[in-house]
Amino acid sequence: MTEQQIGALLNFDETVNPPCVSVSGDWVLAHYRQLESKVKKLQPRVPANAVFDLKQLGILDTAGAKLLANLLGEQRLFDLENTAPSLPIERRILLETVAHALKGFEPPPPEKPPGLIVEMLSTIGKAMVDFWQDLLSLLGFVGLTLQTLISNLLRPSRWRMTSLVANIQQIGLNAVPIIMLLTFLVGAVIAFLGSTVLAAFGAGIFTVQLVVFSFLREFAVLLTAILMAGRTASAFTAEIGLMKANEEIDAIQALGLNSVELLVLPRVLALLLALPILTFIGMLSGIFGGVVVCALTLDISPTMFLNIMQSSGGLQHFLVGMSKAPIFAFLIAIVGCLEGFKVTGSAESVGTHTTASVVHSIFVVILLDAVAALFFMEMGW
Repeated sequence: MTEQQIGALLNFDETVNPPCVSVSGDWVLAHYRQLESKVKKLQPRVPANAVFDLKQLGILDTAGAKLLANLLGEQRLFDLENTAPSLPIERRILLETVAHALKGFEPPPPEKPPGLIVEMLSTIGKAMVDFWQDLLSLLGFVGLTLQTLISNLLRPSRWRMTSLVANIQQIGLNAVPIIMLLTFLVGAVIAFLGSTVLAAFGAGIFTVQLVVFSFLREFAVLLTAILMAGRTASAFTAEIGLMKANEEIDAIQALGLNSVELLVLPRVLALLLALPILTFIGMLSGIFGGVVVCALTLDISPTMFLNIMQSSGGLQHFLVGMSKAPIFAFLIAIVGCLEGFKVTGSAESVGTHTTASVVHSIFVVILLDAVAALFFMEMGW
């Protein structure tokens, strides 16, 4: 059983002659912060002829002995037999030992804060190290997923069809209304802006090419991928993260099952199937928004719109746009699942990695889209 600690007290009575300093209670590490400020305030006021009453002193450890040694001063410390004859010998030895250790000791000077440039370079360096580690973990997880996928391709008995169909419904079918509404509105806005600007130059008819080019080639796949990154990647992270926090993944591995095969592959395959279909729906909805605006503001009939679209090389733009959908789908699913496996076991960690999965997925999608746009432009496609 440990000894119960009581509060530490320090009193200074200047009304008596000579003045008396009374020390009572436990002078231990737990009361160090409280006692330190009192000792610093009292130390310059204690006269040379002051007496010290240590009869009520309770527990004393090295932290309390340091403060008491500072208060007593060097001359009184080495004359404790006369100044405090009632003090037990073990405490007197402790105080003298601490006093010898503190003799000649000077605290190290405070470290100089780093300059602005050093701090900025340190921040950049830390960000680069974090980015490199995230890239390595992403590449490693991509390799692990591809290895599991290839090893299961010729073994249909190991395909998780129930989980795959459930994920397709959740990822694909449930997202159709929001994809249609979002792309329709963006298509209408692009057509409205195009008609407003181009009509001023007598080139309002080119609004059709603007809508077709932008939606078949870029906006449909990009908007759909960003929406999936915010909606699906976060859901993947939250689902797998909660399983990790509840130690369900540990149980799966303890049963000899492959967690990547069981949890990652159905989600990756479902998004690989759903995202191209949603992209195609987004193309149709965006172009339909352009058709409506062109018919209302430029008197371009839907038939004329389709004829202009057919003669503007729409098939090439369509193939370029659709070619990016599977790549975006694979990376969004991988990032979402990887962040779920990084959860450390608390609700706060689940929230942190869910936010990180959305940010990383959108960053990867926009970065790859920019690289793909430059590549296709240089190739003349």
